[in-house]
Amino acid sequence: MSKPASNASRRAFLQRASALGLGGVAAPWALNLAALGEAAAATAADYKALVCVFLYGGNDQANTLVPYSPVQHEQYRALRPALAYARSALAPTLLETATPARDRDGVAVDFALAPELAPLLPLWRQGTLATLLNIGPLVQPTSKAQYTARSVALPPKLFSHNDQQSAWQASSPEGATSGWGGRIGDLFEAGNGKATFTCVNVSGNAVFMSGRSAVQYQVSTSGSVALNALRSPLFGSRAASDALRSLVTAPRSHLLEAEHARVTSRAIEAHETLSAALPAAPTLATAFPAGNALAAQLQMVARMISVADALQARRQVFFVSLGGFDTHDALTSTHPGLLGTVAAALSAFQSALAELGVAPQVTTLTASDFGRTISANTDGSDHGWGSTHLVIGGAVRGSRHYGTAPVIASNGPDDVGQGRLLPTTSVEQLAATLGGWFGLGDAQLLDVLPNLGHWDAAQRRLGFL
Repeated sequence: MSKPASNASRRAFLQRASALGLGGVAAPWALNLAALGEAAAATAADYKALVCVFLYGGNDQANTLVPYSPVQHEQYRALRPALAYARSALAPTLLETATPARDRDGVAVDFALAPELAPLLPLWRQGTLATLLNIGPLVQPTSKAQYTARSVALPPKLFSHNDQQSAWQASSPEGATSGWGGRIGDLFEAGNGKATFTCVNVSGNAVFMSGRSAVQYQVSTSGSVALNALRSPLFGSRAASDALRSLVTAPRSHLLEAEHARVTSRAIEAHETLSAALPAAPTLATAFPAGNALAAQLQMVARMISVADALQARRQVFFVSLGGFDTHDALTSTHPGLLGTVAAALSAFQSALAELGVAPQVTTLTASDFGRTISANTDGSDHGWGSTHLVIGGAVRGSRHYGTAPVIASNGPDDVGQGRLLPTTSVEQLAATLGGWFGLGDAQLLDVLPNLGHWDAAQRRLGFL
């Protein structure tokens, strides 16, 4: 007979490797023994939510937040003549600010949003939108000389889609078992009356949402995913459906069978709870754009936030996504449409949150595999590293750029080769800022973010919250 401690270890493995939801798939089945230690739980008396908007493929940052200052715009145009926005086209979306961005030499740089992002301009002017400059995965602060000499630890398999998606979401390469969104959720799920609704994924499965104990709950844009035989009578018989439910949720002696029954029972209970709560969600005047996949996901997030009390949730982490950003070619014909989709979705979402009266309690961030090269690849751009991202929310200290503006120059001080930007701000610092706003203390942040200790304490938070 197995020892109890062994059974506990195997059960912990199953809990950390499974993804919750009857329509879900398993998270990576690689055991991270270091992740089995649990940090002290955090408590919260109010409601807050983080929403990660992941742009799969690697968003082209140079055509998202565009240098507008005459000298920098000319450098940008020279490096990508067939891709660059004309400076005159950027005047309507100039981001006016009392604190301009500065590069590593202290030179002030003005930026404009891509014209397709114009729906987000009111958020900037309201002070609820900020930009994060030249941000990306780093193990520790890294100079170009250190990168060239390979004298410091670097994120593994740079410029690889799968590995850099994982580096952004988990601070580890592909195969990671938990992400920093899920690890933040770990510390709050005990304070949620329904722990199932701590980490909610509306776009499938992502390591970002997997914790060491928290399991991501997957929903569709229509709501929870039910087991068909329980949603409607099996073979036309309610008795048959009830029998099936008893069969799939009955306690089992075998470890794998018992875990399957436990997860299935929790998923069925969550479906019933969410299905009962969502009809009470208020009807909003905000119109989410039709035919916009990202907007549909964010609309579901807004509906779930509106019924957070019924779900007994005080802290929630949400994940939504949009693909198509791997623009090696045809950038000028595909990227503007993608940005328009993002802008319309984020604008509607923020309007809905304001209508619900919860805008200060929800912070939304964009993320992506990596940035792209500042130099053009004929009619596209290649895989890069540092990028630009957005943070939005009523608590955000907006109308400001955070981080250091990159020098736009081939083989310049921020270019590590082929137009790839070496990040000057790390994802760890972004995550620490969000986690601190969520309510985590310094010791908890160091547990959630394994590389954070490589930064001086004064540099660990970026100050946008």
